[in-house]
Amino acid sequence: MTDSQNTNGAGEAAITGNVLLYKNPQPLSLEAHGKLGLKNIPMPFGFVAKTHVVPVTIQEFGIAASTMPIIFAPDKKTPLAVLAARGNENLFVDASGNWEMDAYVPAFVRRYPFIFAADEGNENFVVCVDEGAEMIGENPDLPLFVDDKPTDYTNGAMEFLQDFERQRRATEEWVELINSMDLLEDKSVTFTPNDENGKPMDPIRVADYVAISEEKLMALPDDKFVELKTKGALAAIYSHLVSLLHWQKMVQRTLRAGEAPPAANA
Repeated sequence: MTDSQNTNGAGEAAITGNVLLYKNPQPLSLEAHGKLGLKNIPMPFGFVAKTHVVPVTIQEFGIAASTMPIIFAPDKKTPLAVLAARGNENLFVDASGNWEMDAYVPAFVRRYPFIFAADEGNENFVVCVDEGAEMIGENPDLPLFVDDKPTDYTNGAMEFLQDFERQRRATEEWVELINSMDLLEDKSVTFTPNDENGKPMDPIRVADYVAISEEKLMALPDDKFVELKTKGALAAIYSHLVSLLHWQKMVQRTLRAGEAPPAANA
């Protein structure tokens, strides 16, 4: 199924590309998926249990900032929600495969197992479903098609993808604005353990990451600051800065769960 909007290659990945969390995304069709749907499985969030960062859009910053740090990827500066202080771990998914109650679930996770991808001609978005998802199978609890037509659930999923794509594009524009003003800088998270006598030891670096610099933000010329305000960019900036307060809480949760986390790139 394709979305009628022309993307001019703006899709986040080709159908044959690799996307975080997805094993085998294929174009959704009646012929291939008419008997399939979503099944209730024992570990509903097992697919993201070993993932320590996922992309987030600026529309999510406000609510995500109440739960987790928001940082930026070092290459394309994509905003990322941090789910653990070290790789191959997710502190928000428990041993039963359930998401922590009252903690925000990023839209990138909620859209799974569906995804938009660019078609071969890079002219349209194709709605895909991850055929490798554990929750996809026959005799489903939520069928994808009924009477040869998409179900309300499938239509809702497609609307969610369209909204997510709009938010993703808005996020790209926001990142371009932030980059144009040189507001990002490399940072690191450390924690200071105590020895057997309770005395502080040398700090240990937990993670390196990219974030907005408060100093650079405050040093902006007045006209640049007004531009951020006029373009509605300040709310996301402040939410991001507030979210960084969760780093120390996340480190403490990691320590309670096991040994000290090794230094890693977030």
